[in-house]
Amino acid sequence: MAHMQRHSVDFSLLLLATCLFFSSPSMAQHMNAGDAPCRGPASTYEQTRCFVSASKAADQLLNRTYSRIMEVMSPDEQNDLQRAQRLWLKFRDVNCSAERNLYGSGTAAPMAFAACMEADTRQRADELKTMYGWRLEKFGKAIE
Repeated sequence: MAHMQRHSVDFSLLLLATCLFFSSPSMAQHMNAGDAPCRGPASTYEQTRCFVSASKAADQLLNRTYSRIMEVMSPDEQNDLQRAQRLWLKFRDVNCSAERNLYGSGTAAPMAFAACMEADTRQRADELKTMYGWRLEKFGKAIE
């Protein structure tokens, strides 16, 4: 009898956790991330415009970071980083397309794509700064 009661409690807890999980809003999408730059605009159109603009700014930051790093690398290191960056760009594009496709032809699809592009690009710039920052400091080539 005790075994059945424990099983019933376990099942009840599992059911409760499942209900809580599916009833809460999903925060996995980039546009809902806590550090997303476009948390204020009210309409989907405004948010999409904001994320497109933020994505362009993130791309400029990534390009500045990448260029600065390339200045302090040997030719072999430049080739390695170029190959890695090309693969990363392909991954980012496919990854963000997959996120956009979650929304089908809905109005949130372009916003999800732009938000993903912004977040992934900003994250890559930060990643490169972490990986190569010591080299930039060594040569006095800080990234603004």
